[in-house]
Amino acid sequence: MGNLRSVAKALEHVAPHVPVEVTGDPERVRAAQRVVFPGQGAMPDCMRELDQRRLRPAVLEAARSKPFLGLCIGLQMLFEESEEGPARGLGLLGGSVRRFPEARMFARDGQRLKVPHMGWNQVYRSGSHPLWAGIPDGSRFYFVHSYYVEAHDSALGAAASRYGLEFTCAVARDNLFAVQFHPEKSAGAGLALLSNFVHWNP
Repeated sequence: MGNLRSVAKALEHVAPHVPVEVTGDPERVRAAQRVVFPGQGAMPDCMRELDQRRLRPAVLEAARSKPFLGLCIGLQMLFEESEEGPARGLGLLGGSVRRFPEARMFARDGQRLKVPHMGWNQVYRSGSHPLWAGIPDGSRFYFVHSYYVEAHDSALGAAASRYGLEFTCAVARDNLFAVQFHPEKSAGAGLALLSNFVHWNP
């Protein structure tokens, strides 16, 4: 749901010789060499759409077996449950999706922060990963979200950002990498991450 075409255009830009296909066909997902799983809007709606299109088994297979990149709600849906609904996710990763707590929505200077978190924010890596190649630590990426993931296993965290509180904004495990921000809207740093994904062979 949401920004599928803009993600596809960004991938075509960084990999002009690689075929990029937007599809809701489970068999095309199964046939793909690598999968990008974007989402935008409300997680319960995204999960319902996934099931109506019978995509759940194909997405689960892809997330377990081939290079897989989750974007925005495509990150959140990988977890077990969300406060938005409440909604059940795919359950690939242990943890929950939480709403930014109003009581902590203050900047360091005391200014009230708005929810959703919308705009550019710095991202700080948690260790090295091939998808961070050539991207300086602390680079800015574009965010639009009211919820963030809280993983049971801290080792999943691949990067964090801060908005009122420090939150995990990227996770990684084996062939799976997922981010809360929108790389397709994040200028050079975002395009570098997408290019790294196209060439990543976990």
